[in-house]
Amino acid sequence: MEETEKLLQFLQKEGFIWGPEPEIYGGKAGFYTYAPMGKLLKNNVENYIRKHFQEENFWEVECPTIMPKIVWKASGHLDSFTDKVVECKNCSSSFKADEFVDEINVKDLKKFFKEKKIKCPNCGSVLSPDLKEHNLMMKTTIGLDEEAYFRPETATTTYLPFKRYYEHFRKKLPFGVFQIGKAYRNEISPRKSLIRLREFIQAEAQMFIFEKQKNSFKKYEKYKNLKIPLLPEEAQGKKEQAKKITLNEALKKKHFKSKAYAYAIALTYELFKGLGIEEKNIRFREHPSAEKIFYAYEAWDLEVKLNTFGWTEMVGVHDRTDYDLKQHQKFSNQPMSVFNIENNEKEIPNIIEIAFGCDRPIYALFDLFYDVKSREKGKTIFKVPVHLSPVKIAVLPLVNKDKIPEMAESIYKELNENTDLTVSYDDTASIGKRYLRQTMKGTALCLTVDYDSLKDKTVTLRERDTGKQIRVKRKDIIEKVNLFLKKGKF
Repeated sequence: MEETEKLLQFLQKEGFIWGPEPEIYGGKAGFYTYAPMGKLLKNNVENYIRKHFQEENFWEVECPTIMPKIVWKASGHLDSFTDKVVECKNCSSSFKADEFVDEINVKDLKKFFKEKKIKCPNCGSVLSPDLKEHNLMMKTTIGLDEEAYFRPETATTTYLPFKRYYEHFRKKLPFGVFQIGKAYRNEISPRKSLIRLREFIQAEAQMFIFEKQKNSFKKYEKYKNLKIPLLPEEAQGKKEQAKKITLNEALKKKHFKSKAYAYAIALTYELFKGLGIEEKNIRFREHPSAEKIFYAYEAWDLEVKLNTFGWTEMVGVHDRTDYDLKQHQKFSNQPMSVFNIENNEKEIPNIIEIAFGCDRPIYALFDLFYDVKSREKGKTIFKVPVHLSPVKIAVLPLVNKDKIPEMAESIYKELNENTDLTVSYDDTASIGKRYLRQTMKGTALCLTVDYDSLKDKTVTLRERDTGKQIRVKRKDIIEKVNLFLKKGKF
């Protein structure tokens, strides 16, 4: 059985991810349910992202997920947000053409399919070389007949209130906002579980900044000596590994063009390290010139090395220049230029963006912290970082008699009333099976009430990854639990 299938079975069994949905109707690729454990983990990841951006003075907004046609015409999505499609004439299956070949131009791509006679993964017939363009936008209507579309990204809807931001932030740039919310893409044939979805959660941070402020950016100083693993365009395709250099060095070597952009790279790197991803599994890959979208002045992706899919794109960091605001100025006939007190002129600001789907880092956590070795020994552990654990502590009565359950239930109630931790109560099966059950779900701590607890008012705290146990006085439980969660160990 492939590792991917084993992981997906684990996620289904332990109540993390169910689907594709609707399962009872056969399922549709690209739609999944976050089951109880998965939803708790997802909340923790989103809250960590939220906290990370807030600490850097980015402010959260929530914008509509549906916009009229003109918005998407202005942004360019309506005309150019497409994938190349290759079809099987025998079984009517459709696939993204670039699933079979690296990025090349349309003419060569047609030639590639014609000469190589690529076979359909489903039925084995030769795929047609006649490629089609497929728009990824999901269409709907507003009211009776106004054409509209679900947003394929959160970014565009974030840009539209720019003039409101300008007033709110006292007409001083730079400033930052972010969104965490739903986006929709009508993918042709989504695969790889949470890596490619038709409905997903996206997080995007947007910095509005005047062009000349990019290299006098004060927040850069905090990170200038931070070492970042970079794989620039010239090193790609040569089997070279990403090399760690400081942001200062990266600027001197012209890998980055501004301090503000370098800061966005650092912020992204720190975010993923904060999620618990090891540095050895992170790199930044520069968009090759042929791949870079036309409005992107700078474009690098943060990639994570997964056990199941290898190096996988997680985040795009882009300097979008003034393209977006200029487009919306053109199509709305509303001025987007604002006064720059530094040069006493009106300007349209640039935008530096950090954009990613939250589902991908969540999948990365499943992939990297599902302990395969422990599974092979019959003791599965989901070693997700403690601060992201779906359940922080499980209360377990040793037996269901002799007033032990009453004491356990009392402690369970105290934890729920006096902390904001997610706490579970488990009183079925042997204590050993319950410990294993909790480790499989990633629960950080188990608290056991036993006969000694009735005598001396102490309980056992057991940590997930090592199985280490300590006795703690009942009155000190909350203090000890909080200390453990802060340090990640006893």
